[in-house]
Amino acid sequence: MTQQAEIPDGGVNRQFALLDEFVASLPYKKENLIAILHRAQEIFGSLPEEVQMHIAYLLDIPAAKVYGVVSFYSFFTMKARGRHVVNVCTGTACFVRGAAKIQLEVEKQLGIKTGETTEDGLFTLESLRCVGACGLAPVLVIDGKVYGKVEVGQVKEILGEYREK
Repeated sequence: MTQQAEIPDGGVNRQFALLDEFVASLPYKKENLIAILHRAQEIFGSLPEEVQMHIAYLLDIPAAKVYGVVSFYSFFTMKARGRHVVNVCTGTACFVRGAAKIQLEVEKQLGIKTGETTEDGLFTLESLRCVGACGLAPVLVIDGKVYGKVEVGQVKEILGEYREK
């Protein structure tokens, strides 16, 4: 039986309980660290130190190993993300075709810099090195949906779709 984290009022934190249940259901735990991290990020929205430490405890592995995986893969985040994650591709093809202008326009429209989340928690802006859609450059990706051949004038309208959701 795994230990569950407690919250200050003494009740069992449901998020940790969900994570504990998921880990307990796996036949091979240590070998599934990445899958566990994915599930934890789905549950918590990010992987802060407290969650990483809990995973290390559950798997009986060093916390440094968990941190190493979290910090290596760009998909994982230690900070809470907004409801919608906006990524601007900054790979060579996108860069050459104007990704920097797209990124500046997204920053302007959202009122944040790359790596930040809007105050209302609706958007997080990130950049990717390459999404593998070079023929569609420059590319904007929102919640996994790819927008290709994006022009600066389209950014406001594209973001507007997600403000309405």
